[in-house]
Amino acid sequence: MKDLSLALQGGAVKYVEGSKKVFLNTGHRFPREMIWAIGVLKLAAARANLELGLLDKETANCIEREARKLSQGKYDSMVEVDVFQTGSGTGLNMNVNELIAEICSKELGRKVHPNDHVNMCQSSNDVGPTTVRIASVATAKNLVSPNLRAFIKSLRKLSVRTDKVLKSGRTHLRDALPVTMGQEFSAYADAFSKDQKMLDAVIKNALELPIGGTAVGTGLNAHPDFGRLVVGIVSKETGIQFRVAGNRFRAIRLLTDILAISSCYRVMATDLYRLCQDLRLMFSGPRTGLNEIDIPTQEEVAGSSIMPGKTNPVTVESAMLACAQVIGIDQSNQIAAMLGEFELSMGIPLMGYNIVVQAKLVSEAFAKVSGLVLSSLVPNREVCRRYAESSPALITIISPVIGYDRAAEIGKKIASGISIREALSDLGYGKQEIDRILNMERLVRPGIPTKNV
Repeated sequence: MKDLSLALQGGAVKYVEGSKKVFLNTGHRFPREMIWAIGVLKLAAARANLELGLLDKETANCIEREARKLSQGKYDSMVEVDVFQTGSGTGLNMNVNELIAEICSKELGRKVHPNDHVNMCQSSNDVGPTTVRIASVATAKNLVSPNLRAFIKSLRKLSVRTDKVLKSGRTHLRDALPVTMGQEFSAYADAFSKDQKMLDAVIKNALELPIGGTAVGTGLNAHPDFGRLVVGIVSKETGIQFRVAGNRFRAIRLLTDILAISSCYRVMATDLYRLCQDLRLMFSGPRTGLNEIDIPTQEEVAGSSIMPGKTNPVTVESAMLACAQVIGIDQSNQIAAMLGEFELSMGIPLMGYNIVVQAKLVSEAFAKVSGLVLSSLVPNREVCRRYAESSPALITIISPVIGYDRAAEIGKKIASGISIREALSDLGYGKQEIDRILNMERLVRPGIPTKNV
């Protein structure tokens, strides 16, 4: 890359250096997925312009060839403009235009112009929102969805595996009626299944690309068939069936379809955070916490720098940090989606950066929690059952017989130390009746245990 940089003494290097003076220079660079997306878009534009007779074959082929190299990662180090730049994404578009034009000029021995040739029939105003959508949809479909589906599968397996593990339910972190551990995990499996359906639904709206709308959506200075041809080529290159935006004015002006994807990630992160909170509590102990589960893989790294042998839920906590970041980024995306007036969105670069970061974070969190926590989790069955059988909330069983108020009085006695069996015996129930009432397997299913007792 150093040799390439030295060779590009024309517009590409000058543009990047100039951008560092007028944009922010924070060190935030566009992720690989965004560079891939704009590379695919530029090669599609060159091929379309060749087909339309607007570019000569030699120039078009060179632009397409170098754009493909860009999409494959060869020139990543040369895309140096900061994410915090002009809100339309002109910085990214022109960095790429200048880079490809400079390389092609060197290769062909004549001037290839960044605007007249590489950016032909385009504007940063339709290139930016098109690039963001390509990157957003591709990461959602190819990265997030596979990891989420695998995560749901792991949760369902765990739910089946722990379906017979009886434990005390908890409400407000206080003892409640019994449940099975499998029932608890089934709740999360169902939640994430719905998250997947929601993501599938919102992706459909983001498939509409505004390329061909040029500066304001009218398509001025672009061939009428340019957008259609580009979208067809992009679809073939990516394997995703994009389509021309039904209303390019909307797709240039508003990024709320991308915000919807971000919102799906926020929902996933919220559900995952809740699951991780439960896992941390279940793993707490082993002597002074709940100690309902063991997670053997967490022993692979030291849990403490001072307490030897301590094991912490490190993978779970790592995922919770990722969730917090995803949720925070969604708030940033909401503001970015509101930036702009009239014909143009002004949050394009930030939205593009954010949506890819979110996708990577939730995907990694799903993969690690699934592979290192859910698959290896071991329920401490005896501990769980003991909690279930000692919960004061079990007095709820006879509430339909003796009434809520009297049951509440007995519940206070149980909380103070007497057993549920003693309480039931004091009410006149015999041993066999008590055994039948306290059949834990019956208590985790619908029904009235005291009926006919």
